[in-house]
Amino acid sequence: MMSTIDLVIFDCDGVLIDTERHCWAADAAALTAVGIAIGEEEIARRFTGIAFKDMYQVLEAEHGITLPKDFHQTIDAAIRAACVAAGPDLAIAGVSDAIALIPQAKCVASSSNPAWLERYLGQVGLWPVFAPNVFSAVEVERGKPAPDLFLHAARKMGVAPERCLVVEDSVPGVTGAAAAGMRVLGFTRTAWDPMTHGPRLIGAGALATFDDMRSLPELVRETGRF
Repeated sequence: MMSTIDLVIFDCDGVLIDTERHCWAADAAALTAVGIAIGEEEIARRFTGIAFKDMYQVLEAEHGITLPKDFHQTIDAAIRAACVAAGPDLAIAGVSDAIALIPQAKCVASSSNPAWLERYLGQVGLWPVFAPNVFSAVEVERGKPAPDLFLHAARKMGVAPERCLVVEDSVPGVTGAAAAGMRVLGFTRTAWDPMTHGPRLIGAGALATFDDMRSLPELVRETGRF
């Protein structure tokens, strides 16, 4: 028997807010324009859950290209325009109601930087729900798929890893949470191909997958029983 759940740790992009599809499109267009020919699907499959800087380092090494100095600003402007245009609809459907029905302590552990997290969680009204318990990969030595960020969040919240449940949508995120000794649920609604993504999350260590946030409170209750 495992211990009960005292803390639910949420990933951000793809779990709380639907930003990833905007990132895939902007990155594919901008990278291709500078000589790294890559499509949205490849970015989605290879780099969802990975910090932007780590993705760019991998692609620079693979293609022998150094990205322009203003590349990050160009990408940020394109993604920001798309995300801002979405308004409050950037939130994952049903996520606010689901969070309100979960009685345990909650926090965010995301590969995104602090400014991004405050900007877009604020846009959909979730920043005051979580702040100040919003943790970014910039606070640890290694980002996902390493367990560092999840262990950092648990320490900050004063909860043992075995009493944490993580909600993730990416293989790197599930891998990191499982490596941290935490239980994990995999969210598939925002995946490039939700039908094939579920088995990939299970293979990475998720206990179960789901595609509707309305089912999350009950899943949290059920997961705390084993």
